[in-house]
Amino acid sequence: MASASEPDLLEDRIQSVRRRDRRFSRQAYYFVLDALDYTMSELGKDELTGEERHVGGRDLLRCLREYAADQFGPMASVVFERWGVTSTEDFGEIVFNLIDAELLSRRPQDSRRDFVDGFDFAATFAAKYRERLELISAGR
Repeated sequence: MASASEPDLLEDRIQSVRRRDRRFSRQAYYFVLDALDYTMSELGKDELTGEERHVGGRDLLRCLREYAADQFGPMASVVFERWGVTSTEDFGEIVFNLIDAELLSRRPQDSRRDFVDGFDFAATFAAKYRERLELISAGR
């Protein structure tokens, strides 16, 4: 009997999470995991092990914002809305669902409160888009 591949196991766990909590699409869960990889790389934690490798909620939100702007540009808030994500608090719910599914770990000080009032999606991505347009028009 062949063993299940790692992507299949991940998909099974995410589907299990979604059976318990239907608020967010599967794409939102994969995006958070990808954003976590991006965050670890940005913070230089991808080569570390153990506790030094841990990323807190505020750092994740900061890098998630940059990653989303890179991936989706000014449409990021629309993409998030389609996924059922309407606030940074929703990303906290996704993270803690992934913790409950044993796909992520947490420290005792990690809290859903770390994701409260992170940033306004529409305003943030509109501003990032304007910044890019200004850079392009300035010839940079």
